[in-house]
Amino acid sequence: MSNDYKSLSHCRYLVQYHIVWCPKFRFEVIQGDIEQSLENILANVCNKYEYEILELEVMPDHIHIFLSAKPTVAPTDIVRTLKSISAIKLLKEYPKLKKFYARCGSLWSKGYFVSTIGNVSSHTIKRYIQNQKSN
Repeated sequence: MSNDYKSLSHCRYLVQYHIVWCPKFRFEVIQGDIEQSLENILANVCNKYEYEILELEVMPDHIHIFLSAKPTVAPTDIVRTLKSISAIKLLKEYPKLKKFYARCGSLWSKGYFVSTIGNVSSHTIKRYIQNQKSN
């Protein structure tokens, strides 16, 4: 477990997020070559911004990504980065996709799901905090 923790100059951390988002109107457009391109784009973006992909699954109508990031980066910034760069690159690479979404103006829906992930349960953390004075 201690190997999961990372360090910056003045902190030790383990920050992981499960993020899910969908194409606009949840159309099943992420298939075939588009799926492979999206996986490559997300891998490149994560590499550039120093997010570590722990797991990735691209479905025809939504994306699941489990990643680790520095504690200095807000989850909303991670989502914004992944969605905006991937949309720009996919729409440039696939004119049919751009034409399909031309009327609504964007590839991804505005919303997303994000959940923090930890190696211990909330019950364990509560018990640890409650027992601090007794130690």
